[in-house]
Amino acid sequence: MKILMATMGLDIGGAETHIVELAKELKKEGHDVCVAAHGGVYVPELEAAGIRHYPVPMHRRDLRCMTESYFLLRKIIREEKPDIVHAHARIPAFLCHLLRLTMRFPFVTTAHWVFDTGGILKYVTNWGQKTVAVSEDIKEYLITNYGVPEGDIFVTVNGIDTEKFSPAVSGERIWTEFSLDPEKPILSYVSRMDDSRALVARQLIDIAPELDRRVPGIQLLLAGGGNVLEELKARAAQVNAQLGRTCVVMAGPRTDINEIVAAGQVFVGVSRAALEAMAAAKPVLVAGNEGYLGLFTAGKLQEAMENNFCCRGCPMSTEERLLEDVSGLFALSLEEREKLGAYGREMVQEFYSVRRMAQDCMKAYRAALPPAYQVVMCGYYGFANAGDEAILQAIHRDIDALGENIGITVLSNDPEDTRRRYGYEAVYRFHLWKVLRTLRRCDLLLFGGGSLLQDRTSTRSLVYYVTIVRLAERMGKKVMFYANGIGPVDRPANRRRVCRAAMGAQCLTLRDQNSAQELREMGVDRPDLFVTADPVFTLDGVPPEDAWEILRRAGVPKDRPFLAVSIRSWDGMDRMIRPLARSLDRLARQGYSVVFVVMQYPNDVAISRQVRDLMEQPAWLLDQRCSPKELMGIIGLAELVISMRLHTLIFSARMGVPLVGLIYDPKVAYYLELLEMPSGGEVTDFQEEEFLRQVEGMLAHRAEYAAALQEKEARLEQAAHENEHYLLELLKKPADKKERRGTR
Repeated sequence: MKILMATMGLDIGGAETHIVELAKELKKEGHDVCVAAHGGVYVPELEAAGIRHYPVPMHRRDLRCMTESYFLLRKIIREEKPDIVHAHARIPAFLCHLLRLTMRFPFVTTAHWVFDTGGILKYVTNWGQKTVAVSEDIKEYLITNYGVPEGDIFVTVNGIDTEKFSPAVSGERIWTEFSLDPEKPILSYVSRMDDSRALVARQLIDIAPELDRRVPGIQLLLAGGGNVLEELKARAAQVNAQLGRTCVVMAGPRTDINEIVAAGQVFVGVSRAALEAMAAAKPVLVAGNEGYLGLFTAGKLQEAMENNFCCRGCPMSTEERLLEDVSGLFALSLEEREKLGAYGREMVQEFYSVRRMAQDCMKAYRAALPPAYQVVMCGYYGFANAGDEAILQAIHRDIDALGENIGITVLSNDPEDTRRRYGYEAVYRFHLWKVLRTLRRCDLLLFGGGSLLQDRTSTRSLVYYVTIVRLAERMGKKVMFYANGIGPVDRPANRRRVCRAAMGAQCLTLRDQNSAQELREMGVDRPDLFVTADPVFTLDGVPPEDAWEILRRAGVPKDRPFLAVSIRSWDGMDRMIRPLARSLDRLARQGYSVVFVVMQYPNDVAISRQVRDLMEQPAWLLDQRCSPKELMGIIGLAELVISMRLHTLIFSARMGVPLVGLIYDPKVAYYLELLEMPSGGEVTDFQEEEFLRQVEGMLAHRAEYAAALQEKEARLEQAAHENEHYLLELLKKPADKKERRGTR
């Protein structure tokens, strides 16, 4: 690819270093990279790597500079004709957005930090077609403050060149330049010396006299430039005069940060600078303007990664904390400090490589390019049914993971909700002209998954789905039945409709053997009919802490195990309601909380509340719409799942939680048999004692059931991933009308 990066400037700073390292790595991987920026100390390094630099004054917000930058950028884009324009700050992103309105280039941004959202600033900020966030908390910030769809955000890392920052780098030149004594303690610190970044630098200077008392002969080497550098230099001179020696060295802005880091025995700083010091195997105190994490150890890895080593959400840095921790760090033995440094370097090599950073950006670039293929997804989407929404998310994610730049449009009952929740392109499934236009532009109709072709609930929905399939077939589009569940289809006319639609498809994958047999009995006699597994076997739940937060808000106690119960309204189940309530009471008396989870909101609320209200023991109802991933996370915390809903059972299997099914449909019976999990009986002939015998037996042998379930789930996950590979094979296959199947 030819990539144009646009940023404010290339002087000292974490974001600037990120851009330089990213550009160099992309260049090394064979891409043609150029950078537009105001200039700065890193320009020679870029040019030495064969990366062109265009001077553009995007470092200031005044109208004259922005106007000049607009026209310069337009000229550069016309001449370079980049495949991707990648902006790295608010002003460059705003200007590139304006240019894209007429020039139509693929456009990506990176969010390195959180911005002020006050006044007009929120509205002049643009995040491009796709956004790269350098941490999970910045991703959440983009979603919350700017409404950026989750699907448009790619989380990356501050990639570190572990050859440039290495224990092998010498600090000897720095010792000589600043007359430092390497036999005495040296602390290195690197940061912008701006008012918004220099809190810890101020604190280090102010505690220097007391540090000198506790760590005799200590030398503080502070590097970085900014708008308070002169003020800090003056304060450092006062401290040095007070001590009668040079204790605080203000090195100013530097490009040889690896040598600055190498010169010290320990390091203080945040974000990229902290990671660079870890790569150099230095023990690091993580502290900055946004908070204080303290001495980095393995126990702090998760918290540090969540905020990108920036300390957002941590307690604020204080002189007292710094004084205790710096003096404590120098009190450690050389062996202890080396052990801390070695762990830091191993961590950077595993999680923060420059290659990983470049690969993440390439994913965003590919996603921003015009799609190589266009796919339309048709299913029971946009009806707030967690099972079908889980199917949608799983299929969409699995196709995206192929890395083939496949555009996807969803036919949804609530396209606005689908766009808002998942960031997916969607059109209203009953808007005839929009549906026809979407089908006309696509390469393939993906039909499924789920039990779309059945007439037990109504013929009307079956006719709708068959009509969509037949329209695509008549337009000459490829059609794939994707992990479908077929049936029951009882009416002869409907069986003929399903047969014709299936025979016209180029690829058929089904989620179970029963569905395959049902199609064969209808007359669909094809060798290329593949049984895979439900796509939801590839989906993951939210982390346990997020799931527990939902349960906490619902009042569910955390000090006892809970049973997750998922039921729905169904004809003929009236006689089940009271005995089910009695059964759940008996289980509650044995020490279990009972939590009703709602798979289709609000449809399942009334029946769940009806059973709960008949219970004598307390029970809880999650009376809210949860996402599929949230429900999966909640189910993953349960001791046992009791469910009528098929996808509650699949969620349970995916999370390795034993389950008991209540059968209202053959598909539930089939999956219970497949998973070798017990049935609690037919909902229309509920046997209370038999149900309790099955549940209590499973609870008594939960570990054995869980182990067996995990083994089966692993095989089903592997089978589910076959679906997207059949899809890709069909997309890449040249269209040949002679190979299109006839209808019966």
